Amino acid sequence: MLGTLIVIVFFIAIVYNLGAGLYYMMSDKGTTDRTLKALTRRIALSVLLIALIMLGVWAGIIKPHGVGG
Repeated sequence: MLGTLIVIVFFIAIVYNLGAGLYYMMSDKGTTDRTLKALTRRIALSVLLIALIMLGVWAGIIKPHGVGG
């Protein structure tokens, strides 16, 4: 349950930073680096989420299953 909640929080943060990057890109017109920072945070969160999932599978906390299994 806690693992699912963590993944959902990560997804929400990733989508928020993606939206913030789009907003900053449209509103700043290239005058600031807020777009770059938002997209960098999004990539960092995505990499961290993948690493946490891999760690969870390796530690046995997350049990992968096949399609229909």
